[in-house]
Amino acid sequence: MIAIARRNLSCLCINPNSFLCNSNAHLFPSFHFFSTWTVKKLIPNPEIYDLLLNKHQFPPDLASLASSCLPKSSSPIRADSVVSFLKENSFTATQLQKVVTFNHSRILGFTIESMNFKFNVFQNVGLSPMEIAKVVSENPVILHSSYENRIIPKLSTLKCLLGSDHDLARLLKRCSWFLLVDLEKTLMPNMEILKSCSIPMKRILHFLHLRPRCFLVKPDIMRKSVVRAIEFGVPWTSGVFIQAVNLFTYMSEGMWQVKVQTLRDLGLSDDDILTIFRKQPLVFSQSGKKMKNVTELLLATGKYDVSSIVTCPVALMCSMKKRLEPRLQILRLLESRSLIEKWPALSTVAILTEDRFFDRFVKPYCDELGEEHITKIYVEDRKR
Repeated sequence: MIAIARRNLSCLCINPNSFLCNSNAHLFPSFHFFSTWTVKKLIPNPEIYDLLLNKHQFPPDLASLASSCLPKSSSPIRADSVVSFLKENSFTATQLQKVVTFNHSRILGFTIESMNFKFNVFQNVGLSPMEIAKVVSENPVILHSSYENRIIPKLSTLKCLLGSDHDLARLLKRCSWFLLVDLEKTLMPNMEILKSCSIPMKRILHFLHLRPRCFLVKPDIMRKSVVRAIEFGVPWTSGVFIQAVNLFTYMSEGMWQVKVQTLRDLGLSDDDILTIFRKQPLVFSQSGKKMKNVTELLLATGKYDVSSIVTCPVALMCSMKKRLEPRLQILRLLESRSLIEKWPALSTVAILTEDRFFDRFVKPYCDELGEEHITKIYVEDRKR
């Protein structure tokens, strides 16, 4: 299957000398939808300022900003109706302030009829009022876009692709950028790139829900990232394939080399690093400093070695303060009191939920450990 994918993507002809020295990664592109207009002299509309400050509890600076960007002829009655409408539709105070102050407060001049129409469009695909508030507040430009020419056609395209309103709503809740970008220049060609690797559409749609932003990069970046993931030997049938592709879409070569060298300096071989990547690509989204600190913490126990980390690379993603350090302290205490003969596998330490770890390693030994030690490890140490 890898051979088929390489043949289908042969036009790229990337010929690395080593998987650790390949330079095909790119940073995730930024999106620029915000206006660059600058307010030269802010003169708040006193009536709207008073309305936002006293009736709707806006902070003074945001009330001033929003009321300053409006034309002098703006209607306080209309502004009040818009803010009240948003409140009635489950917008939190933070969401409300973000939407109102976006794009020079033009939303305060909208009619309730136009607002109702826009919200009904999203309700018709199955989004609840709270979900609509979240989607809109994350990307307020959605309310300022043409619904007839942009939003509704994109919704129609996405629904045809996904097959149901349920899946469409699910995607929008994960990433609303699909309503703002040119789908013909991003999503569609990126899906074709994955299809050219003989990945079935069902799998591609699974990837789309799993890592939606990955599908919004430029096609040449997606193509190079896919090739690189294949060259690293990540099977497209595994759930980590899209994680590897996603990683390469935003990670620069410099960042990659720093993290690889960090692991080398800690005693991991290139084969170890490759094995870790194939198992858990997201490990390399962690900072080099964190990877170093976690590795040193685990090796210092004398119970876990490099092979333990290679077997369970997800440990490198765990919180030191909230997960690893407290659990290692518990195990040391159990061992010092001869309550356990052998430490558990690293996967047990890293993966077990809090409740399951507590039930297995703390609850049976509460009397022996003492409430003071348990409280110190689980409460006081985490506050530091």
